[in-house]
Amino acid sequence: MTANPYPLGLRLDGRRVVVVGGGAVATRRVPALLDAGADVLLVAPELTPALRARVDAGRLHWVPRTFVPEDLDGAWLVQVAIDDPVAAASVSAVAAERRIFCVRADDRTAATAWTPAVTRHGPVTVAVLGGGDPRRAMTVRDAIRDLLAVRLASDSTAGRPDASTGATGGSLGGRVALVGAGPGDPELITVKGWRLLTEADVVVADRLVPGLLLDELRPDVELVDASKIPYGPSRAQEEINQILVDRALAGAFVVRLKGGDPYVFGRGGEELLACAAAGVPVTVVPGVTSSVAAPAAAGIPVTHRGVAHEFTVVSGHLAPDAPASLVRWDALAGLHGTLVVLMGLKNLAAITATLIAHGRSPETPAAVVQEATTSAQRVLRSTLGAVAADALATDIRPPAIVVVGDVVHALDALDA
Repeated sequence: MTANPYPLGLRLDGRRVVVVGGGAVATRRVPALLDAGADVLLVAPELTPALRARVDAGRLHWVPRTFVPEDLDGAWLVQVAIDDPVAAASVSAVAAERRIFCVRADDRTAATAWTPAVTRHGPVTVAVLGGGDPRRAMTVRDAIRDLLAVRLASDSTAGRPDASTGATGGSLGGRVALVGAGPGDPELITVKGWRLLTEADVVVADRLVPGLLLDELRPDVELVDASKIPYGPSRAQEEINQILVDRALAGAFVVRLKGGDPYVFGRGGEELLACAAAGVPVTVVPGVTSSVAAPAAAGIPVTHRGVAHEFTVVSGHLAPDAPASLVRWDALAGLHGTLVVLMGLKNLAAITATLIAHGRSPETPAAVVQEATTSAQRVLRSTLGAVAADALATDIRPPAIVVVGDVVHALDALDA
């Protein structure tokens, strides 16, 4: 008779955890380790774009080579995220010699530790071990999550037509869902978005997707990293479109998981058109857009009585003088309301200079919110004339939202 595993909550804050492998499995597992505060060492010759972004942001350490025994020096835990059984066995053998618990993605029976199916609600974390059966663990986990969310699982809508496509609900294949994952906090995905994510056969995820959502996917789900790192490695949009279409035509239920909202500078419309041209049914699930959520998380309302009766959201990924830019920066400079700029950090100096040149006061309050709603959130408050230099001096990095207008100080009385 196989002994039951002993459940244990590991306190990994500041402790070294080694992850061997830089592919899809590591992409799914690393966010939870970082959320636990672990000092993550990633050992792999190559990384997915999502993992590379975390390395570039200084969240983890990367050794670009294959594993050597010395990598486990000082480690408390090792996660083997490679599909080569010989290489995986060599890592777990070294871990066993050093009495370090080892999780293996390729062979649960050969591992000394298992990763449970997890759901999180604020400070409450529920971890379910299904006796070695990940599907059983996921089923129980999902039921618990439903109860914690104070909602009952119901099949009453399983055959109801989807308003956007006419496709029936439930776990059907051969379709695509464009799901907005929200601004960064994994709990800000909508209930419908999370439900569809749990039903997916394939998940095509962007860099800005909350990493903990990927940690909750079924182990048999195909995860496609479609990260678009600014000015770095990326998949062409046409390739992403083709992945959605090909997987759906093969009978899979594909969730295209996107940060924020699919239709707010998310190119969701292009993906829907590509699927429609191929005859693939599509469901669109709106998400909480960072254009509103990021300022709110920083204590900035985009509108406020007596301060701003309008707000405008623009993309700053092109400089104001770029021939391809469609933004009328001169007109925006004359507005009295709030201006929210997405993807504008690289061009912030040019954007602010253009607004000032067309009449916006350099003393206009401005703020930058980095990685809003996450544990890494940072807020910089400045003025239109100084914000670009201040952002550079304080090493503000993407993803970041820029807010311009008097609303930046509308709630300052709360801090008085």
